[in-house]
Amino acid sequence: MRGMYLEDFVPGEVISHTLRRTVTEMDNMLFSNMTLNPQPLHIDFEFCKSTEFGQPLVNSLFTLGLMIGISVNDTTVGTTIANLGMTEVTFPNPLFHGDTVRVETKIVSVRESKSKPDRGIVELEHQAFNQRDQLVARCVRQAMMRRRPAP
Repeated sequence: MRGMYLEDFVPGEVISHTLRRTVTEMDNMLFSNMTLNPQPLHIDFEFCKSTEFGQPLVNSLFTLGLMIGISVNDTTVGTTIANLGMTEVTFPNPLFHGDTVRVETKIVSVRESKSKPDRGIVELEHQAFNQRDQLVARCVRQAMMRRRPAP
């Protein structure tokens, strides 16, 4: 597996993910429509002209998913048992069509499971930035991770 096992996570370590993604109008429209979200702030250009931003905002749940998705290749692909939760989710600055997202992940804590010796829980703080280095999303994610298999 490419992902990290429980023993590979070091509290305090920061991972700067090399994968980046430019968000398109189609991403925003497709995600909003697939999730049945008719919010005009995401899908109505004319409506958005009268808002403080003057243009559509990228759906925040797409932003959250993209941020975590970018982190997976370097951290949890194939070694996650389950996501347990996401807390402290914030979107301090808007994300717009054409913005390019980069992500950093800080390992907050690591602990072994008290009831199952083959796993443990890792707490990860994800931060997403646009091309102007503005923080556009942040969350703390708790993931149940596999321990490294015995040789």
